[in-house]
Amino acid sequence: MKVIVLSSELQQKHLKLIKETAEKIGADVCFAVTEDDIPEDYKDAEILYGFGMRTAARSKQLKWLCVPSAGVEYLFKPGTFANEDCIITNSAGAFGVSIAEHIIMVSLMMMRKMMITFRRSISGEWGDRLPQKSLKDCRITVLGTGDIGCCFARRAKAFEPKKLIGICRSGMCDEAAFDEIIKSDDMDRILPETDLLIMCLPATAETKGILSEGRISMLPSDSYVVNVGRGSAIDEDALADALDENRLAGAALDVFLNEPLPESSRLWTTKNLLITPHVAGNLTIDYTIDKNVEMFCEDLINYANGRSLEHLVDKIKGY
Repeated sequence: MKVIVLSSELQQKHLKLIKETAEKIGADVCFAVTEDDIPEDYKDAEILYGFGMRTAARSKQLKWLCVPSAGVEYLFKPGTFANEDCIITNSAGAFGVSIAEHIIMVSLMMMRKMMITFRRSISGEWGDRLPQKSLKDCRITVLGTGDIGCCFARRAKAFEPKKLIGICRSGMCDEAAFDEIIKSDDMDRILPETDLLIMCLPATAETKGILSEGRISMLPSDSYVVNVGRGSAIDEDALADALDENRLAGAALDVFLNEPLPESSRLWTTKNLLITPHVAGNLTIDYTIDKNVEMFCEDLINYANGRSLEHLVDKIKGY
């Protein structure tokens, strides 16, 4: 069994763990920074860990692709795999800590007017006191109760919100931090009672445009929106209109319909909009990388022993 590990972010401890795991199952492993670095005798590898899109598109021998990302919508485009039966696993479960911290950060930046204060400070202006809001007694709604949504909910609970509601398709979630879990079909009922809307949804047909112009209008004029899922979930023009017309207090977007965000996009000049360049997750903190590699190694052992993979992507659901 041949395994390709394609990454420039891994540290020596991660390479060591993968090597030791491969030895346990009698697999040969090759480490490469780019697909151009893959040796000729590994072009027929059975397993690839990393963003090896060219390899997936040309290799009929590839049976399992493990990507170090949570979102996988880019893998469902026609022609992505030479072997259409290639199984996919992702790394959902590794990014919750990093993205939850990002949500807390941008939420407080908006609610405590830190964007205004920071701009003034870097221009050498002392500035005045500004009206602020708190996460305490805040009515928080979390759209998407997967790993990211639950990680955020556990951290947000410490700020003593007035209400912490989770929304998911089934209306069922075991996370104790939520005060209530409702079905996606009931979302319209809770939006008018939301001070802070957190969106952490995958890109699927069901989630496309879920925060529509109509739903944006249901939010209170002093509410905030944070999106760390996928840009396709929001009507960007409707959101920009609401912000520019003071029908929303603020929004923080880490994901967009088109990335990188074009220079011509009106979002760059939209009022009270905090833009970050899809950096909430990624392999940027030690915990995320450690967890990512651990998950791959766990499934590598499962694969070798003919067991179901823990982090298998459902090709029908799209995540």
